[in-house]
Amino acid sequence: MDPMTLIGIAIAFGAMVAMALLEGASITSLLLPAPMILVFGGTIAVAIASGTVRDAVRAVRALPQAFVGKVPAPRAVIDDLVTTAERARREGLLALEQEAESTSDPIMKSGLQSIADGTDPAELRTMLEDSVDTRIAEKRGAAKFFMTMGGFAPTVGIIGTVVSLTHVLENLSEPDKLGHMIAAAFVATLWGLVSANFMWLPIGGKLTRLADMEEQRLSIVVEGLMAVQAGAQPRGLRERLSAMVPAGRAPREKASPEERAAGIPVPGAVPA
Repeated sequence: MDPMTLIGIAIAFGAMVAMALLEGASITSLLLPAPMILVFGGTIAVAIASGTVRDAVRAVRALPQAFVGKVPAPRAVIDDLVTTAERARREGLLALEQEAESTSDPIMKSGLQSIADGTDPAELRTMLEDSVDTRIAEKRGAAKFFMTMGGFAPTVGIIGTVVSLTHVLENLSEPDKLGHMIAAAFVATLWGLVSANFMWLPIGGKLTRLADMEEQRLSIVVEGLMAVQAGAQPRGLRERLSAMVPAGRAPREKASPEERAAGIPVPGAVPA
């Protein structure tokens, strides 16, 4: 679990509350039901109107991922692929059918099964890349939904302020109430800006980042599976896949069973 999105949003709201208190403002004066209903309800409504029902459903389902989502580390993925390559060289490609049954990743499962079935390499790559593109497109679609909400929210807040100011102008005959009414009018703009910059845009950004990390992981999976089908040597495969990982996230090398048995030293290897 990566709690940074939740922590960041909490700190942002905390800073806003702290500012209000330091300025001597009342927190209850910011929690007015009418402008909040317009800003949140209107933003969600126009975001749904700008897409499809499926887009909204995917966004709702993806929302928890912004707070608890975690992409498996490249090291774990590379270790699994190297282990698979070792088994393929030792037992043959048909043994990968059992590997397919034990994995929970749909793309990995499909790839291993296709390799065991003797699928043509070009056809296998096309199939895997299409599957990756479809999965990433779904994740980016959910992220785009929240980014769209972040774009609409400030404008919806301004609409709320204009509506409230219209009401203010209708009551110019009561000057003792104008200050309170004008202050309340700008609460809609406040919540439009706050919801966009403290909630929707950070959530959309986090989901976009998770989609990028997932795309990187799946790229490693695709290249690893193609190498396994081609009969790549495990250590060479590890070096090749590790080169696809950005600095700071690359796994340390781990000696294969054959290398440990032969006593071959592997630089930076993780002890068995």
